[in-house]
Amino acid sequence: MKEINFLGLYFSPFLGVSLLALLVLWILRAVFAQTGLYRHIWHRPLFDLSLFVILVEALVLLARRLSS
Repeated sequence: MKEINFLGLYFSPFLGVSLLALLVLWILRAVFAQTGLYRHIWHRPLFDLSLFVILVEALVLLARRLSS
């Protein structure tokens, strides 16, 4: 993937993927809180971090598959 040019500033594509993963994470956190799934999680911040890493990796793999 190539850099993203925004008003003359170049950003890594990883920034866009990370922001999208963060948005999905916020949505999932709201769903987990509403359904009560967080009651079964031992260490919530560690779970959220792990979920973020999984989402970033899934989006990177999806972007690579779509670009080829």
